[in-house]
Amino acid sequence: MKSEYICTVCPNGCELSVEYEGETMISCTGNLCRRGFEYAKSMITDPMRSVTSSVLVEGGVMPLVSVRTSAPVSKKRMFDVVDVVKSMKVKAPVAMGQVLCENVLGLGADIIATRTVEAAEK
Repeated sequence: MKSEYICTVCPNGCELSVEYEGETMISCTGNLCRRGFEYAKSMITDPMRSVTSSVLVEGGVMPLVSVRTSAPVSKKRMFDVVDVVKSMKVKAPVAMGQVLCENVLGLGADIIATRTVEAAEK
């Protein structure tokens, strides 16, 4: 099989052309560095993605806080991570960078807040 990818590892955005059989890469062209080759290899064996979403905030000036995973997770487990995030609620205040869920599903990535949400005045 043959697939085309745009490498997202660095700002170059190399257009990769990858030929593979099953999970074995036969060739990779278009990469300007070794990281592009490794990216292409991961795309055919176990693609990884960052997850972004939002979590309900109790007692905050805003009802939601935006979140992301601290590291990419296997594309196969993305929806499992989203299910965990959908079930979460946090109490205000929430600080940007605060870990809201450590090592989600044992995948080695934390769910972290990407903005600050102050507590609402009583």
